[in-house]
Amino acid sequence: MATEHAGNVQQALTPSGYIEHHLAFNAQSLGEGAFWTLHVDTFVMSVALGLIVMGLVWLVARKATSGVPTKGQAFVELVFGFIDDQVKNIFHGNRHAFIAPTALTVFLWVLVLNSMDFLPVDWVAGIVAFFGGHHATWRAVPTSDINTTFALALAVWLLMLFFSIKVKGLFGWIHELFAAPFGTPKLFVPKSVMGFIGLIASPLLFLANFAFNLIEYISKPLSHALRLFGNMYAGEVIFLLLGMWAASGVAWILPSAILGAGWSIFHILIVALQAFIFMMLTVVYLAMAHESH
Repeated sequence: MATEHAGNVQQALTPSGYIEHHLAFNAQSLGEGAFWTLHVDTFVMSVALGLIVMGLVWLVARKATSGVPTKGQAFVELVFGFIDDQVKNIFHGNRHAFIAPTALTVFLWVLVLNSMDFLPVDWVAGIVAFFGGHHATWRAVPTSDINTTFALALAVWLLMLFFSIKVKGLFGWIHELFAAPFGTPKLFVPKSVMGFIGLIASPLLFLANFAFNLIEYISKPLSHALRLFGNMYAGEVIFLLLGMWAASGVAWILPSAILGAGWSIFHILIVALQAFIFMMLTVVYLAMAHESH
């Protein structure tokens, strides 16, 4: 027993063991087999942070006044106005019915999910070890989990399909799949051999349009999800590497502290920028769903 414990401690102190421990999810299998697996840490953190943001906005809105605003109200109004201006420049319909509130929700939620990357990983690990033991794992950054970013991107993708069919009608949407962006073939009287070949091959435009749209529909959720995941996962790994560098010797404490401070400052921009980009792509995709080619 003592030998096994010593081996576990030694494994935890190795660089690979340190990184594997901090990048491991608290995964629980649902039913038999490992196909349905719930990442408890991702789910709990996402729901809890979403409720916290909703609660904070609700408290500010409940105390809002038409007179001199408080600092909290002024900040929330600033964020609301900023998001509304971005949506207004892209979507030209009734933005307040759905698009602007969705953009605000996406931006605030993704922003707080990304911000969990500023929590020191060893503090999180210490709290989890206190309640769940030394072998317990917990990822505090939900957007460094590919399941989270794909779930968000697929939700936006489904909304995009819903509005495309709602605005254009089912047959209008199907027509657009096969008629845009290259147009439909036209009947004409060929005047040469090449014209005759063009007339015979013109129905291939339907196939080209469908292939183009199919690639577009597949690439949108992929790029939407992977961009956010890649940036947040890379940021988490860099923080871990800087922490290991500082722990490798006294001589490296000062350089790693300087680099860590610099990376933290730069990461503030990344956290906010990735939330903004995710929100903007959401607005662009939903706006495109309301337009016809």
